[in-house]
Amino acid sequence: MSTELTSRFTRAFALTHDLVAHLDEAALGLDLPGLPSNRIGGQLWCIVGARESYLRAIASGCWQGFNCSLRSPQNKQSVLEALEATSGALHQVDAAGLMPAQLGLALDLLEHEVQHHGQLIRFVYANRLTFPASWKERYTV
Repeated sequence: MSTELTSRFTRAFALTHDLVAHLDEAALGLDLPGLPSNRIGGQLWCIVGARESYLRAIASGCWQGFNCSLRSPQNKQSVLEALEATSGALHQVDAAGLMPAQLGLALDLLEHEVQHHGQLIRFVYANRLTFPASWKERYTV
């Protein structure tokens, strides 16, 4: 992983953390009103699970299946702890030693995280919530 890719991961992971830290715990139980959707906590469960699953895949060089250790996606403290743990695990990856397949998996993880940012923007708007300063700066929301 290049230094540039590492900085993109750091930024994306920090943005996710900032949004969760900014939201009230009750917001994690909100969905898209009037539409079939999961809850904000469900979005975060998927983010944590993808981080855990892709980090396992990067370590082994191939996909090992999806699994998520987050058992309480509507508990803000649990979500923040899981986000911090997976962020720390990313920094344990030997960026310089990634093979092409591992690099592809890393890019898939980054793409997944940012895709959820777009979805979370819709959830925040639909529920008339607010964004932290970092999201206003990055996404001009």
